[in-house]
Amino acid sequence: MKFRKSYAYIDTQNLNLGMRDLGWKLDLRRYRRFLKDKYGVQKAYMFIGYMPEYEELYKAFHAADFVVMFKPLSQVSAEGKVKGNIDADLVLQVMLDYPEFDRAVIVTSDGDFQGLVNHLYNTNKLEILMSPNPRKVSNLLVSAAREKIAFIDTLRDKLEYRPKARRQEEEADQSTPATFPDETQ
Repeated sequence: MKFRKSYAYIDTQNLNLGMRDLGWKLDLRRYRRFLKDKYGVQKAYMFIGYMPEYEELYKAFHAADFVVMFKPLSQVSAEGKVKGNIDADLVLQVMLDYPEFDRAVIVTSDGDFQGLVNHLYNTNKLEILMSPNPRKVSNLLVSAAREKIAFIDTLRDKLEYRPKARRQEEEADQSTPATFPDETQ
């Protein structure tokens, strides 16, 4: 059987908000290893708005072997709320990489990605759509992904960040928590 080459495209803020709703932190290293082991993901992109005060978080993404794709932020309110809309960048990267991968893993709950997920499904290039929370995923995505959908909430025992005291089966440096900024991007 031929080895398939898969890439992952992660809507990082959507993942962050979904994990916050679930009430637990995602272990970045375990998640990256899971993507590789389960879906053969060779390259995993994280799309996120850039904020200089979160440089340590970005270093953690890199340390866990994610390719971080930054989007400049723009102020969208008088209160100083910022937005870094990554949707177009994520879709563009998928299309740029399209000839290189056999399958794509898309991580989001955002219905704006329905067209992308539908196209990947119809061309047999969708490995899986991963959504953090089944209660928050867009119905548009569910219908586009059909049977190729998985929910991170079912993987808590495998992917939750646990402090060193609770991690007896792994060495202390093998876990990296995903502590995201509180700002909505």
